[in-house]
Amino acid sequence: MTAPGVFLDRVLDRLRTGGSRTAFVRHGTATSYRAAHDTLFRLHGALATEGIGEGDVVAVLGGNRPETVLVQLAAQSRGASVLLVNASASTPDRRSALVAAGATALVVDPERDAGELPGAHRTLSLDRLACGPPLEPARAASVHTIFPSGGTTGAPKLIGHRGIYEGMAHIFEPDPGGPNRVLVVAPVSHLTGNCTVLGGLLCGDTVVLHEGFDAGAVLHAIGTQRITHLSLTPPRLAELLDQPALGETDLSSVRQLSLGASPLPARRLRQALAVFGPVVGQGYGLTEAPMIASISAAELTGHTGRLESVGRIVPGMAARVDGDPVGEVLVRGLALMEGYVGRPELTRRSFSDGWLRTGDIGRFDDDGYLYLLDRLDDVIVAGGHGTKVYSTVVEDALVSHPLVRQAAVFGVPGPGGEGERVHAVVVTGPDAPDATELRAHVRDLLGQEHFVPAGVEFTGALPLTPVGKVDKKALRTPYWAGLSRGIA
Repeated sequence: MTAPGVFLDRVLDRLRTGGSRTAFVRHGTATSYRAAHDTLFRLHGALATEGIGEGDVVAVLGGNRPETVLVQLAAQSRGASVLLVNASASTPDRRSALVAAGATALVVDPERDAGELPGAHRTLSLDRLACGPPLEPARAASVHTIFPSGGTTGAPKLIGHRGIYEGMAHIFEPDPGGPNRVLVVAPVSHLTGNCTVLGGLLCGDTVVLHEGFDAGAVLHAIGTQRITHLSLTPPRLAELLDQPALGETDLSSVRQLSLGASPLPARRLRQALAVFGPVVGQGYGLTEAPMIASISAAELTGHTGRLESVGRIVPGMAARVDGDPVGEVLVRGLALMEGYVGRPELTRRSFSDGWLRTGDIGRFDDDGYLYLLDRLDDVIVAGGHGTKVYSTVVEDALVSHPLVRQAAVFGVPGPGGEGERVHAVVVTGPDAPDATELRAHVRDLLGQEHFVPAGVEFTGALPLTPVGKVDKKALRTPYWAGLSRGIA
């Protein structure tokens, strides 16, 4: 591990020495490293004028624009902690996050709707701060960022991180082949998007910022901006692969397509490898533990059984399953959260003898590759006998049908209150199969009746969370799962 303070030193040095090279592209407008460096100085000066420094918690509510990340760095250079507010969260969730984190200042992007967020904090305009007096940033000893959890159930948990930034300073180095062009579609308020932007700056790359995900816009960016690196969730990859413009887009610039956040059906991974070539890899991590496992295209070549794996455990981390051979995945190592902010009892419950309980069910093969089967909360206890059904196993079976684009599987109450029954929501292509055909397809593949969906619902699109995961909480509501919608 590098010495404390290396992260900020390296980011600030990259901005200082980058000159006229492009640091950011947003809405077709380029921002040079020199201009980003000057903006950071002005943001730092404005925060100093406001008296913000060590001991403060600066909440940032901003979109995918350079200033959102630069004000984060400016506040951290002053020794303040930074809470990245989920821009898509409800007003009550935002308010509870500010209170739980003890925010002393709230920086608001005028392009975002802040809503009514009363509290003890001061509210500052991001655009006004960017016009502040220039002041060279100090070099704080450490960086502390607080992220709301990416989960979709219950009140948001606030997760504090320090170590990952110094780890990034050690891992991310400039590419000898020249600067990369990194496309970011994840919110920079989320750990994935935030680390991708900061990693790009550490490498002296150009970061192309999109506000949200649009498959057509991503393909256009790849073709016209010559994107070399991008990260997608499986549902967003599916949208990209189903775009009519895919065959007309020059994809030759892409050198790394990283997939993660949720399990990827094997058929879609095969399709991605065929379309993009041997540049596709997967990763596994949580907001609580961002880097757990990864697998590269080279590891997939000639090993079709690994298509369903999220990879081997990365250096500096360890993992095991709490069961034999299947159980909850437990991890420990360098890339762990420091804990849930203000909730020590939850932090204690999340660890078992120093191991973080991930809430994911998985298994290892003999070569050390990890396979995820389900979230602990999503396991379906089917029928009166309580047979466990892993939803991702059924989803993968459904998506293996050539006319199924996406599928989500979850449990709904069984008749007479006896256990649960398996329910599927599927997105299909033209000449869609009917429910009977899909049930037969699953039955033929998996061989056991308890895997076969009792209900099959057809829809044009699955609901996604702001970070691009399938929102099963929304699917479980009566609106999505009710019989009045014509479930087959």
